[in-house]
Amino acid sequence: MDVNSGLIGHWILDGDCDDHSGNGNHGRSDGGVSYTAPLPLGGGPGAALFDGRSASITVPHNDSLAFGSGDFSLAAWVNTNRITADVPGDILSRFNPATRRGFNFGIQSAAGVASSQSNWRNVFFGIDDGTVEPQWTNHGQPGNAQCVMGLAVHAGALYAGTYEGCAGETGHVYRFDGSAWEDCGSPAGCNAVSTLAVYDGDLYAGVSCYRAQGSSLPESPNRRPGGNVYRYAGGTEWVDCGQLGDAEDVFGLAVYNGELYGSAMYSAGMFRYAGGKTWLPCGDPGTRVAVLGVFQGDLYATGYDVGGVFRYEGEKRWSFCGNASDSTQLYSFASYQGRLHTGVWPSGSVYRQDDGLPWLDCGRLGEELEVMGMMVYNGKLYAGTLPTGSVYRYEGDGDWAFTGQLDTTPDVKYRRAWTMAVYQGRLFCGTLPSGNVLSLEAGKNVTHDHALPGGWRHLAAIRADGVLRLYVDGALASESAPFTAADYDLSTTEPLHIGNGQIGPFSGSLSDVRLYNRALSDTQVTAIFERQRM
Repeated sequence: MDVNSGLIGHWILDGDCDDHSGNGNHGRSDGGVSYTAPLPLGGGPGAALFDGRSASITVPHNDSLAFGSGDFSLAAWVNTNRITADVPGDILSRFNPATRRGFNFGIQSAAGVASSQSNWRNVFFGIDDGTVEPQWTNHGQPGNAQCVMGLAVHAGALYAGTYEGCAGETGHVYRFDGSAWEDCGSPAGCNAVSTLAVYDGDLYAGVSCYRAQGSSLPESPNRRPGGNVYRYAGGTEWVDCGQLGDAEDVFGLAVYNGELYGSAMYSAGMFRYAGGKTWLPCGDPGTRVAVLGVFQGDLYATGYDVGGVFRYEGEKRWSFCGNASDSTQLYSFASYQGRLHTGVWPSGSVYRQDDGLPWLDCGRLGEELEVMGMMVYNGKLYAGTLPTGSVYRYEGDGDWAFTGQLDTTPDVKYRRAWTMAVYQGRLFCGTLPSGNVLSLEAGKNVTHDHALPGGWRHLAAIRADGVLRLYVDGALASESAPFTAADYDLSTTEPLHIGNGQIGPFSGSLSDVRLYNRALSDTQVTAIFERQRM
């Protein structure tokens, strides 16, 4: 079969956003898409360049774009910079967040998921029709964890950093392959591995002497100080990359503009990694720096003594970006629908920053007091809480839907749903004090759990015979578990968005975007990648 058979939308994006499939599904440029990026295979005038802020392309609803419960395929040349100061964002989406119906396709990086950078340049593709309420599955306790403080996806596996507070115990890192936990060692011998991040192709872990009284738990007898960051060398081996000043803990790690930054919970200052064992001080905004987040060209931090957000201006300079109401502690960042969101204590609410406006209240999560890790997953924003250790899903207009209580440990004051990550097409969450990791699947999803290299890459996402598949540079990269195709009807009148979606505007360049009303075969995906015509 010819690779152009079933082509219902073809946006070459070489100087314009017209549809070349013959179906008249022409795009409308919103926010100033420019056609100045070098094309993946040469030529001109230029591929579509998206600024990660307002530029996007909207294709109005047309009956020719309807999928229902049938097969369909997406393909595009995608260019992201290896060194970036933004989240990559959405490539293609057609999704109604009110009904949870449609599809989402993009690249996810997420810093500020409480203490960790949980995902780094991971491709995702998901569908949903909003008819089934997802259920949580318990994947057990890594080691003897009382808290899973850090989660991060790296090289096809999910890694968890733990607080283990009993006598003779230390914080460890554990690797999960979807079925079992494997001990990757204790980097420093202190009681907690408190944060994880992927940087320059390696996994990094920050270690701490966690003060469990902050969670109303007995203090650990292990008082060995932390404050160092370690690079994973395989097996149970870790390489010491130095200490953040005189800190005894590392609270947050995040990659910004090609460099690794770290913060502490119990002492002031943010630090930038300069290689070897050297961390350079970046000053502080007059309060302790806790959570680190990256959004639309800037590095943000939350204050741990005041409920404010601060933007790093470089050279130890900081600017104040406003308070989230009367909050005193902020625990998370998330980019959702192109806006920066933060979770707070003690109101148990999420706030959103809009241009030219103060932080806007997005509502309280039940009767909770604190919002910890937040993640966008298959088009919806999820957030974990204290004191019940629950997770809620944002429904819009201040409304949050309860998805489940993840920690039901009896006779404790606080339970926390601490941090999150998207792995193997599922949303994972780590808890305190049970120290378990749980996951759910909303709709059907597939993820490529490896960091996508920078530069031009060809990506394809396919729904075929009750499975979802992802392809990178013409080769099958990952596949979902089977499902009943008739259970997922994606019929919607929502427009198709190119370079935008529920995470936010795409940051990078797109070319040769294709949409089919059938499933492409492996050989056809390869043929498109190689620019052949069968």
